[in-house]
Amino acid sequence: MNKEDEKKIPVTVEQVRQFLKENQDPEYREFHSKLLPGTENIMGVRLPILRKFAKQLAAQAWKDWFEQADDQWYEETMLRGLVVAYARMDCEERLKYVRKFVPDINSWGVCDCFCSTLKDADKYPQEYWEFIEPYLTSEKEYEARFAAVMLLGHFVKPEYLEESIRRLESITQQGYYTKMAVAWAISVYFAAFPQEMMEYLRGSHGLDEFTYKKSLQKIVESYRVDKEMKKIIKEMRQRG
Repeated sequence: MNKEDEKKIPVTVEQVRQFLKENQDPEYREFHSKLLPGTENIMGVRLPILRKFAKQLAAQAWKDWFEQADDQWYEETMLRGLVVAYARMDCEERLKYVRKFVPDINSWGVCDCFCSTLKDADKYPQEYWEFIEPYLTSEKEYEARFAAVMLLGHFVKPEYLEESIRRLESITQQGYYTKMAVAWAISVYFAAFPQEMMEYLRGSHGLDEFTYKKSLQKIVESYRVDKEMKKIIKEMRQRG
């Protein structure tokens, strides 16, 4: 341990829970709980507050807390993911902690926030491209969603387009939140590459009927798709 690490304050479960207790908002808890049906352990701490606190924790000695935390609250899981994304470490070490954290993802909220905060994926695309591959075929709903959301968040680039679509088609996990993530990803790729994706959706795509229809719905709802394209997609939905 170097001198800098010796000066860091250990993060504790008690410290984290006390912070959450002091910052909980009953009205926000009620609102956020409606967005996460089935998630009963929400305290109601707003995301900007969690992000700020996570950055503070990431600058301290957080690793023992990460390993020991039993995540009684939704926000504790969120914080653990954010700290992994924010903490200073090299790509190899971060991926070690990402691998430990992914099985603990138990809601779309934690999944999507974690994926969007993993900016390392933009710095080390090849490492993350290889890392997410095993999750594509996971039978666990949020592991498969993790793979899909990582694709739409960090790999919407021309050089990844063809293989990303193949990867999305390879996701066979049947959970609702997995399928919706795939549909969301298709819509994001469509917004970025409308001509290529229009050809794909009109052709012999490999999406199941539910995901295909949800993809069309997401495209119509997207503010990044122009009116003419939306008109064509609406006609495709009606024919379907």
